[in-house]
Amino acid sequence: MSLLQQIFSVIKYIILLGILSHLAGEALPRRWFHWDRFPYRAYLWEQDGRFYEKLHIRKWKDRLPDKSKYTRNTFTKEMNGHEDQGNLVRFLQETCVAELVHWVLAALCIPLYWYVPTPFGAVAATLYALSNIPFIIIQRYNRPRLYRVYIKKQVH
Repeated sequence: MSLLQQIFSVIKYIILLGILSHLAGEALPRRWFHWDRFPYRAYLWEQDGRFYEKLHIRKWKDRLPDKSKYTRNTFTKEMNGHEDQGNLVRFLQETCVAELVHWVLAALCIPLYWYVPTPFGAVAATLYALSNIPFIIIQRYNRPRLYRVYIKKQVH
């Protein structure tokens, strides 16, 4: 397999995964996702998201692509208009769905390597897996912050 064929194979795989993950993520029942339970709940070491500030997340999180900005009928990830309790619950659930989808995408780097079993395929699969980590971090950072807003809304 030539390098050009390998590149096209990797691109086809990633595009197909992107489409399928979008469809699967949208189809998952939101009632399955509980932001306050394993594996989505914030852990002590995360310090309610403050741990990620050591990674300077505020500087880069809004620079990454956000699928909700480019697809219709997708729950937007902008806070404006989502301040009521029902929308905050949905927002919290959406962070869980997004985290799950990115964990699954990271794990699917293994079949990518099986699909392109070459040194280039190994590098592409590794980079693909690593490229999902910032998106997971963003969900884990935002969730405790959203939860605090949700609690404040319950009190008032």
